[in-house]
Amino acid sequence: MDGYSDGIILRQTKILGGRRMVTLFSKEFGKISAGTRIDERGKSKAALSMRPFVHGRYEIRELRGNHYINSAEVVRSYYKIGEDVDKFMACSYVLEFLGKITQEDQPVPRLFDMTCDFFDVMERRKSHFGTLVMAYIVKAVSEIGYEPEIGHCVSCGRERPAAAFSVKDGGILCEECLRRLNTERESLIYEVDFGIVGILRYFLENPFEAFEKLALEENEQKRMKEIMKKYSAYYLDLGDLKSEGFMADN
Repeated sequence: MDGYSDGIILRQTKILGGRRMVTLFSKEFGKISAGTRIDERGKSKAALSMRPFVHGRYEIRELRGNHYINSAEVVRSYYKIGEDVDKFMACSYVLEFLGKITQEDQPVPRLFDMTCDFFDVMERRKSHFGTLVMAYIVKAVSEIGYEPEIGHCVSCGRERPAAAFSVKDGGILCEECLRRLNTERESLIYEVDFGIVGILRYFLENPFEAFEKLALEENEQKRMKEIMKKYSAYYLDLGDLKSEGFMADN
């Protein structure tokens, strides 16, 4: 694996000898771990590309099975994200989530472009950052192959009005199937009384620009967070994230 790729730094750690290990989500090569001597605290253009919330272009070399970033330049810096603590934490959550759901050396170019679109809209956003994060999670899990089924009942296959959303079944259940399957209350089946189907459909069918002024109500966001957390845990084995606490008030 040698060449250039656009990318976003997910994480970096200082190691011996003035070197750093970084986790890079690259458009061409997917998520990779790479060593580099570029220090994000420096004043060079290359240093800026090693900071959070920067879309950079990186020269990647492979030697004896290890990756190295030899040079880098900034394509776009979303610097305004760092000017608001709540916005910063929201985007940190997305980077942590992205790092957990992606696999090493497996490119997902559409997910990379979508992440840049998310940062672009988030940079302009003034409040209600959690709505954008919910949209990102829904679109991201769909992009890697776990899109929830909202067009028809996942049990009988018919196009009927949704009565519930089943995490285990991966989508909506009609009233008849819900009565048959839910003889004992299932903790991963949720009523759709707060409009989850419409919210999921809107998130899935529209680009991030459409969400720039969209704000879920507090109850809607709370329920969406709960459902998507269970959904991610069930299909992606994703537990609590370190930066999860920000979602409570945003």
